[in-house]
Amino acid sequence: MILKRRNFYIILFIASIIGLAFVQYQYLRIGLNLAKVQFESKIEKASVVIKSGLEVDNKLTYLVRNAIEKDTSFFKVSTDSLEKVANHFLRDFIEEQLFNQGIESEFGYNLQVKGTDYELNSPSFQKTTEDSDHYPLMLEGYFNETFDAPVVLELQFQNLNNYFLAKLNGLTFPSILFLLGICVTVIWVLRTYYWQSNIITTTNEFINNLTHELKTPVFSIGLATKLLGETASEKQKPVLSIVRQQVERLSTHIDKVLQLASLESGKAVMELEPVDFKPNLERLCSNFRTLVSIENAQFSYEISGESLLLNAEVFHLENAINNILDNAKKYAEDPVIKLEAYTEKSKLFIEVTDNGRGMSHEERKNVFKKFYRGTNGNLHTVKGHGLGLSYVYKVIKRHKGKVLIDSEKGQGAKVTMVIPILE
Repeated sequence: MILKRRNFYIILFIASIIGLAFVQYQYLRIGLNLAKVQFESKIEKASVVIKSGLEVDNKLTYLVRNAIEKDTSFFKVSTDSLEKVANHFLRDFIEEQLFNQGIESEFGYNLQVKGTDYELNSPSFQKTTEDSDHYPLMLEGYFNETFDAPVVLELQFQNLNNYFLAKLNGLTFPSILFLLGICVTVIWVLRTYYWQSNIITTTNEFINNLTHELKTPVFSIGLATKLLGETASEKQKPVLSIVRQQVERLSTHIDKVLQLASLESGKAVMELEPVDFKPNLERLCSNFRTLVSIENAQFSYEISGESLLLNAEVFHLENAINNILDNAKKYAEDPVIKLEAYTEKSKLFIEVTDNGRGMSHEERKNVFKKFYRGTNGNLHTVKGHGLGLSYVYKVIKRHKGKVLIDSEKGQGAKVTMVIPILE
């Protein structure tokens, strides 16, 4: 069962991580598409300014025209130098217009007169490349009139996806970091959980095995005291009586441990069946009153209604009520205990009130935890091993009910078990 649950959690965790990664991938794709649309919009705006700047006769266009024609009659330099200077100023002009629109990507360009060999390329322009985007601008005005042919300025951008990813780093990297953080945290939590589960399972198995081993010597001691009692003298009988009482007490504690372990492991299958619980409750209260009368304690009970029809497992439910009554007896110097049972709104209420030392708020929060015992200062003055109320809580929960505690320090306690009844 534990292995199946672990596998389920592992599969759920892996599926969740894959789902998160897929969602992040989709967001990234959407982000890249939006970035490309925005980029093209900026290119369009920059193109208008670039075209208007290159359509008139000015120093830049005159310099570029001479570089294309390799005409050095006005500029007394070599053709290579003239081309370098023209490229430098043309690139600065284009870069400025792109920057004004928020485009900082590396680019190249090619200025070509269609139908001729005239062209001017930037050093970074590559004529044959797959991973690039091209944006041709048809120039009019000065260059068209000069060459009497169409002139195209082609802008080329390499690896635009990398440029877009760099722009999206503010969203991409935090998402990846958060995803890794979630993975590490969940793995650590699962590892810690299963490590603790293994420790708890090992501890429970040890306690259960040890408890089973104790049953044999306890039974043997009980049998021996019974045999000795048949031949014991009057002087020996009180001693044997004390031994028998302690053996019965130890046997009760062993049974509690085994019952609680069975409930926790899920091995104990409670078969709930319809039963009129009133006769069982009356018999239980009568027996408890007889028991406490020997110990100079006061116990009274009141059970309302003609019948108490429940869907219950009688053995465990009786044990749970006995645990509550036994606790009420243990926690007071001169116990005064009262049990009231009544039905209200299709539920059975069993209230046990005592005049014991009561419980603080902190004790009420922890009282149903296994092995928890109340304290008096730094001293554990409470008898028992902290198993009773944990057992009660699990039994009542199996009956689809709940346990309520109303108590203040030094003012006794009222424990209420609420169980659904059958109409």
